Amino acid sequence: MTRTLIMIAIMAGITYTLRVLPITLIRKKVKSPYLNAFLNYVPFAILGALTIPDVFYSTQDMASAILGTVVALIVAYMGRGLLTVTIAAIATVLIYGFIF
Repeated sequence: MTRTLIMIAIMAGITYTLRVLPITLIRKKVKSPYLNAFLNYVPFAILGALTIPDVFYSTQDMASAILGTVVALIVAYMGRGLLTVTIAAIATVLIYGFIF
């Protein structure tokens, strides 16, 4: 029990430090357009890295996951909203599951 609490305290400290360091170290506005452009895309890259593996391993069949992803990309490219994209992808995976 004590070991678990120590590990939780260490993880909390590391998490807090990682969140506070950028705020304390970077007080000025970033002037470099290249660095600013890079920092603007970091959240999208992290979101993609966290969600893409789950997308492909969310079903038992990899083909249905790929098909759902392709349909979602096509519907999103057509300019539809997030709810429409989600419903189209889920419906595609569901129909594929019923057929195969």
